[in-house]
Amino acid sequence: MHKTFKHYKTTLKTIFAIALLIVLSGTNLSAQQPTEYSLTDVVKIAQDQSPDALIAKHRFRVSYWNFKIFKADYLPNLDFSATIPDINRTINTVKGQDGTSTYTPESVTNYQLDLSLSQKIGFTGGDIFLSSGLRRMDNFLTDTSTTSYLTNMVSIGIRQPLFAYNPYKWLKQIEPMKYEESRRTYVETNEEVASTAINYFFNLLLAQIDLGISRKNESNYDTLYRIAQGRYTLGKIAENDLLQLELNLLKAQSSVEKTQLDYENALFVFKSYLRIKDNNQIVLIPPSETDHFYVPAQTAIEQAKENTSTGLEFQRRILEAESKINQAKMDGRFDADIFAMFGLTQTSNNVPDSYKNPLDQEIVTLGMSVPILDWGKARGKIKLAESNMDLVQTAVDQDKIDFEQNIFIETMNFNMQEKQLLIAAKSDTVAQRRFNVTQKRYMIGKVNDVLELKNAQIDNDNAKMGYYRALRTYWKSYYQIRKLTLYDFERDMPIQIDVDALLE
Repeated sequence: MHKTFKHYKTTLKTIFAIALLIVLSGTNLSAQQPTEYSLTDVVKIAQDQSPDALIAKHRFRVSYWNFKIFKADYLPNLDFSATIPDINRTINTVKGQDGTSTYTPESVTNYQLDLSLSQKIGFTGGDIFLSSGLRRMDNFLTDTSTTSYLTNMVSIGIRQPLFAYNPYKWLKQIEPMKYEESRRTYVETNEEVASTAINYFFNLLLAQIDLGISRKNESNYDTLYRIAQGRYTLGKIAENDLLQLELNLLKAQSSVEKTQLDYENALFVFKSYLRIKDNNQIVLIPPSETDHFYVPAQTAIEQAKENTSTGLEFQRRILEAESKINQAKMDGRFDADIFAMFGLTQTSNNVPDSYKNPLDQEIVTLGMSVPILDWGKARGKIKLAESNMDLVQTAVDQDKIDFEQNIFIETMNFNMQEKQLLIAAKSDTVAQRRFNVTQKRYMIGKVNDVLELKNAQIDNDNAKMGYYRALRTYWKSYYQIRKLTLYDFERDMPIQIDVDALLE
């Protein structure tokens, strides 16, 4: 930090304190002790409780639980099902051995208990299962009521498509990328919230300073006008100069009314965004230190590719397009599915005997589907997916160019802020000194040109506001670099979040 720059900032802090006292003395918003907010305070409050921050937090939570649900699909799934009971009392048509049909009443009650364990096989697209069950049937309308049991001691099986599109294979790559994108998007939104808070902070700060300047100018012109009246009576100044000072006083009084309204509007927006509900007087303290650091453009681009959601989005879009091509090539072609199961089963009229001497149970099913004539439908889907892939690749390539160019421009803009801030600070100091000298010379009669005094006052006001606008530009540019790269160049580390804290 340049020593002269620190001197300028010390002078500006003194001037700001004087302006602040003028604002507080003329603004009766509350009898309570004023509450001071620094820029750091405002950013933290905004990131904790502003509407944008809360919306971003809830959106991230939705993404988090969606990802948890997706991961749960790939874990073993244990299910228990029961039917207790299934009562069926009806009259059915029964065909006898002689070919005649009669209506026969039936009354059957079924009970069923099943326990199954299943697991998806992501890399093949199939699933395996292990199950066990017990069934009971009570028949009440036979000559003697009977009860029988059917046990499925254990069954193990697999369902496997052989040539079909495997969505699990692709989702296992895409879904984690989507979740990581949402996490990075939250961090980016957090930095955007900081940028918005900075904008509201400086809007209110500028309104606060502008109101102080207006009140100071009103006081100065009131004093000058009274002095001018005495000089005019003594014949030392012309009537035109007296009228000019009276006009300046009236404009200053009008400016106080306007800047007071602007201040109230800026204050309302500021409190609304930060969700501040108390009625304490709010005083903003401008940042006193801006330790500038240089950001290499190429480093910023590399960090953006590595850390941001946009850099990850480029990869995901290509992967999704490749998935569509694979799906088009697999669907509508030769397909086969295999189902195989081996189990141990037995039946008896009591539960203990139904678990004795189990019998083998084997099931193997192979199904095939071969399209004979589809009039080029499958080939058309493949060509459509390939064209979409080319379109996505072209769009991604262009987006990458725009992405890198935007970061390059923002980096260059940030790197020039140190000099811009130095120029603005020096201009404010020079303009203030010029006005003070001109005002003193006018009051002792060495300067009689009212327009020269007015011009010095206008330049002084503009320079002061210009410094704080340059300060706002610096901080907005600082947080814009953070958002675009998700990297804290001041600490030389990526910007991270505590996911557990967001889920509380």
